[in-house]
Amino acid sequence: MADNPGGADAEGRSRRTVRPRDAASLILWRVGPAGPEVLMGRRHARHRFMPDVMVFPGGRVDADDHRQPATSELAPATRRMLERRATPGRARAIGIAAARELFEETGLVLGERRGEAVAADLGALHYVCRAVTPGGRPIRFNARFLAAPAEAVHGEIAGSGELEHLGWFTPEAAHRHRVADITAKVLLEFLDWLEMSPKARNSRPLIVFRGMDNRHQER
Repeated sequence: MADNPGGADAEGRSRRTVRPRDAASLILWRVGPAGPEVLMGRRHARHRFMPDVMVFPGGRVDADDHRQPATSELAPATRRMLERRATPGRARAIGIAAARELFEETGLVLGERRGEAVAADLGALHYVCRAVTPGGRPIRFNARFLAAPAEAVHGEIAGSGELEHLGWFTPEAAHRHRVADITAKVLLEFLDWLEMSPKARNSRPLIVFRGMDNRHQER
């Protein structure tokens, strides 16, 4: 994984407009004694993009993600939401990338381990929102934020070094660390989604963050 997606906090600006690269982040959640907890880690201070901040596992979509097998395919609602701004093949690759990055960064498997790779359980993924890094930044992403329950994964947390201090955090605990503005806003979107009924989740307006993390409804 080269860079983690999301947000307007990358340092520096580019003199030319950089096209955003497709990316995926996975919000893995469970319910703890104090309420919902999400899996997060801190990006190393040497990263070019969003250094030393708490993030969800994730990264850009690779070419190989279009060719990887899966143990299940995207649920109809998740597929429809991803395809709002992606081709069917690209939408599937985004889901594959989310599972791949989860495995590479945390050691957790969403699906089935096959050698050094993972055949993803795409059916466990839910769509939350997306965020586009503002223009003028040297690194930009069109990041989709997906969610899956902790019971959908297996394995032990074993970070690759990409993310430090990996663990389960309540929103309050996460905010005791440095959290980028976009991450905080996406976390609020996720908490709102979590309180919805399945029917409401599938019919809600889709949200995108653009510019300086401004919240808009998808058109």
